[in-house]
Amino acid sequence: MVSFDLVIRNGETVTATEKIRQDVGIKNGQIVALGTGLGAGRKEIDATGKLILPGGIDAHCHVEQMSSSGIMTSDDFYSASVSAAFGGTTTIIPFAAQHRGQSLRTVVDDYMACAKPKAVIDYAFHLIISDPTDAVMGQELPAMIADGISSFKIYMTYDALKLDDYEILEVLSTARKEEALVMVHAENHDVIRWLSEKLLSQGNGDPKYHAVSHSRIAESEATHRAIALAELVDTPLFIVHVSSEEALDEIRRSQSRGLKVMAETCPQYLFLTAKDLDKEGMVGAKFCCSPPPRDEKAQEAIWEGLIDGSFQVFSSDHAPYRFDETGKLAAGPNPNFKQIANGVPGLEIRMPMLFSAGVLGKRMDLHRFVEVTATNPAKIYGLYPRKGTIEVGCDADLAVWDPEKEVRISIDMLHDNMDYTPYEGTEITGWPETVISRGRIVVEDNGLKVDRGTGVYLKRERSSAAKPSGNLVPEVNSQLNFNAKIL
Repeated sequence: MVSFDLVIRNGETVTATEKIRQDVGIKNGQIVALGTGLGAGRKEIDATGKLILPGGIDAHCHVEQMSSSGIMTSDDFYSASVSAAFGGTTTIIPFAAQHRGQSLRTVVDDYMACAKPKAVIDYAFHLIISDPTDAVMGQELPAMIADGISSFKIYMTYDALKLDDYEILEVLSTARKEEALVMVHAENHDVIRWLSEKLLSQGNGDPKYHAVSHSRIAESEATHRAIALAELVDTPLFIVHVSSEEALDEIRRSQSRGLKVMAETCPQYLFLTAKDLDKEGMVGAKFCCSPPPRDEKAQEAIWEGLIDGSFQVFSSDHAPYRFDETGKLAAGPNPNFKQIANGVPGLEIRMPMLFSAGVLGKRMDLHRFVEVTATNPAKIYGLYPRKGTIEVGCDADLAVWDPEKEVRISIDMLHDNMDYTPYEGTEITGWPETVISRGRIVVEDNGLKVDRGTGVYLKRERSSAAKPSGNLVPEVNSQLNFNAKIL
């Protein structure tokens, strides 16, 4: 008699806290039994010698998104979701990006129309707020948050996206009232602009100067300022794609003071350096992203932050622009560093590279790996416990990992719509061989087993991570009744 739709037998399940040799019984898209001696399944997978991990959640990726300079990312929701799945990720949270003058409702409807017929795994959206008008802040944003988009991103740089401090305070105060999480790209726009103008005026336009113009001080100052503004109005804050020790120090300082400040880092800050931008001709353009990779010392500091808990999340910041006229070279064959599309791909390699260098490299244990790639993103972004762990009642989002499989990363074996990978030739150990989303086998035997459009949109809950701490600064506490929602 068949008891389950699918049974995974003889593997070791790994969560953020436990590692247990047991079988997993799946029915109607959910985990319904954990243990030994489970009944028969309509289909069974022998995971002997393998690890069964929660499907990854990539909470920071750019999919089918137009940049502020008008360049479209190379991946649509089909190629991005397929690539994510082959790398062990079963949920993505890309951005529905508002450009100046746009309605948030229109933006979300447009992204939904792109995702629904194409995605093969589950997905949610963050918003990008670039035009915080009275209508947007007073009506549209609260409505979007109530409708399950419980986080949004703001920028402190880029001409077409950046908010000034007053606008940031308006956004933070709205987030506080609505208990939504604010993500911030923290770089000082005027520092970058000043350095860029000086470099270009001296004829220094090669890709390597991108890393010079986006200085560490630009990142650390903006990180400090964003945290200070959030403290003023008692709003939790999430700092994205941290690249430098100096910015990490600002985050640690705020955390030690009890502020609700969270942060993430990304593969490019563990595995690339500014030297990669200094290659012959325009090849360095392939490695241009913001903030840029730093040096080996910064790499080591970022590793330490990921290991010691200063960073809560490891995301890809997948921003794929091909090395041709549709992407990196849209401004011509020899653009200066200000004309190069900012971003690197990373959806598929995010988890395998961290597993190899982090877990097998003895930098972090398996539980920490699961925590930063799946469990914490689920908790912080309102998807837990439906996603991000292995428990009875959870969605059956799982990846069966071969911890001994040796892989040489190359563009030919990846599944995104790119013509290069920054990690070409990197040799790693460990790869997800079978990937399951809501009980459906998505990847098996190195093949895609589901149709486009079978992923599901996820309406997210407000997360406890976004709840104010109740520690108002003295000036605000004594003079303004913020707790009565004057914010």
